[in-house]
Amino acid sequence: MEGSYFSTLMTLIVFAAYMNRCLASRPTPTETNTQFIKTSCGATTYPELCFSSLFSYANEIQTSPKVLASTALSVALTTTRSTSVTIAKLYKSQGLKPKEAAALSDCVEELSDSVDELEKSVEEMGNAGGKSFGLQMNDIQTWVSSSLTDEDTCLDGFTENGNVKNTVRNQIVNVAQMTSNALALINSYAATKNLN
Repeated sequence: MEGSYFSTLMTLIVFAAYMNRCLASRPTPTETNTQFIKTSCGATTYPELCFSSLFSYANEIQTSPKVLASTALSVALTTTRSTSVTIAKLYKSQGLKPKEAAALSDCVEELSDSVDELEKSVEEMGNAGGKSFGLQMNDIQTWVSSSLTDEDTCLDGFTENGNVKNTVRNQIVNVAQMTSNALALINSYAATKNLN
């Protein structure tokens, strides 16, 4: 029994050493995946934000333009939801001026619409079949564009400069940049798919 254990252990060690050599001779998938994301993000308006927000998903994305676009869209949705919660909490805080409260109320509504549009887009990206690819991409592009408009509209009600406006602006700028990047990657995916 002891010899069998030793023999099995030696076989596993030799196999592991062989596999290690094989894997070491090829570039790691993470490097390839990371480079794909970096190159793809270069076509967005905010490439550094694009790369930093998608880098941790490199193993899931691999080199798939569809998964990259879907992931960017999901990240934009998550960021928009989080921002919506933050703005809603700010709206419920005490000591707001009437104009700030009105602007925040409008902003909460705009962000809710933005979340709805991004949710529809994420769902549609996950649907295979049904509509033609062109119609599907057209719907997604329209919803994401509408989401961007909602995010931009959120700031329109703030006429006075101050801490509330600055806080909201910082939140909305981040959301709008993430959404813009997602739209650019969706457009890239649609363009590559239409070429094939």
